[in-house]
Amino acid sequence: MDPILRILALLAIFGSAFLLSQVGLAGLWRNRTRVAAINKRLQLIRQGNDRVEIAAQLRKNAPREFNELPRPLSSIMRSLQRSLFASAVPLTITQLLFWMGGGIVLLSAILLIAVSFGGFPLTPGVVLLCIALAVAVAGGLPVMIINGIGQRRRKKMEQQFPIALDIFVRALRSGHPVAGAINLLTNEMEDPLGSEFGMVGDEVAYGADLTDALDAMADRWDLEDIRMFVVSLAVQSETGGNLAEILENLSTIIRARASLFLKVRALSSEGRMTGWILTVLPVLTFVGMFLVNPKFYLDVAQDPIFMFGLPTLIGVYLLGVFWIRKLVDIKV
Repeated sequence: MDPILRILALLAIFGSAFLLSQVGLAGLWRNRTRVAAINKRLQLIRQGNDRVEIAAQLRKNAPREFNELPRPLSSIMRSLQRSLFASAVPLTITQLLFWMGGGIVLLSAILLIAVSFGGFPLTPGVVLLCIALAVAVAGGLPVMIINGIGQRRRKKMEQQFPIALDIFVRALRSGHPVAGAINLLTNEMEDPLGSEFGMVGDEVAYGADLTDALDAMADRWDLEDIRMFVVSLAVQSETGGNLAEILENLSTIIRARASLFLKVRALSSEGRMTGWILTVLPVLTFVGMFLVNPKFYLDVAQDPIFMFGLPTLIGVYLLGVFWIRKLVDIKV
């Protein structure tokens, strides 16, 4: 066969295969976008779950007050549960504490056995050192991961909310009622905002007041933007007025506030990064040095003064972390 004809035949085969693959992939993508749910609540509904069960599952880690605990401990538990709720990790706070406690006990036992086989005496200081290392790894690491995931989802929630207000305003101006606008947000917004407005719509459908349902959503996420939205709806329902115009102005204010917040974060980035480094570096240094050269700590841990020095050092570290968080927590 002539080489030119062979090249043309190969190009024709390649073009035909490429076009067929593109047509097939386009069909699969259209089917996927038609079938796939845009947020977790719609996905659970399409799987056939009951609406009450879906609401219970999505609100499983909704923050509560823990008034039965002492005040410092209740504040820590509220903060942990708020991070757990924002991160959407499928664990309750009881389950998380159980697995963290089990991990601390297991890792402590493994470290004590390894130290004993290494020829070091199991003095009280060595036992305290192994427990501190187990707490740092099995307790501190999961909390840091959950806090990081929760912060990213909260940031996404803040970014989604002005867009949701714009959709809400357009729905109202096109003639939809408030319940219809919320249903539109439920079907068009991704997580976490889509599922949250879906829960609000379900609560209203079961007889709850719209303002109370939105106020509960604001309490779950502890966001001032949602609280301003709730106040705007409450004032408009009592005094009347153009709700679409009110929400449009609110969207503009939220965007301006977010812009100012980003400028403040940019100006304070050096201080916040320094705070993060000073918070994380001691723990990473402690764990890393113990893994690289455990004898460095185990020799010191046999000194009786270590029993007083390590708790004091941990207390000073926690005080420093608290003070750094207060310094870099800038309100806008």
